[in-house]
Amino acid sequence: MSKYMQLTINVRPYYEKDIEGTYPKLTSNLRRLDSSLVSRNPSLYELAGQLDLLLYRFDGTKLREVLLRHKEKLHNAYKNIEENIADWHLDQADKLLYSIEDIFDEIESELA
Repeated sequence: MSKYMQLTINVRPYYEKDIEGTYPKLTSNLRRLDSSLVSRNPSLYELAGQLDLLLYRFDGTKLREVLLRHKEKLHNAYKNIEENIADWHLDQADKLLYSIEDIFDEIESELA
């Protein structure tokens, strides 16, 4: 590794429009307490990485109840993606990103 530089991998959002157009129920719930989060158009990977903070901030809401049901799966997927990125197993990390999308699809369907 270089003394003054390092390589990094970033996971960027890639929605057809934006997160709000892709996950309207999720973003409606997020917007109620944190509109700046929605306006930043975060990736699902970023949201999974902030899960504990989201659970804390959305205490007493329907969103928290739904996120809690998926907490373990999201934490595991996020952790595995981080490990695969660190080991430069980018194909595997990419496959795991699909699992996060599947989990958020379930979350979207469970939200009112």
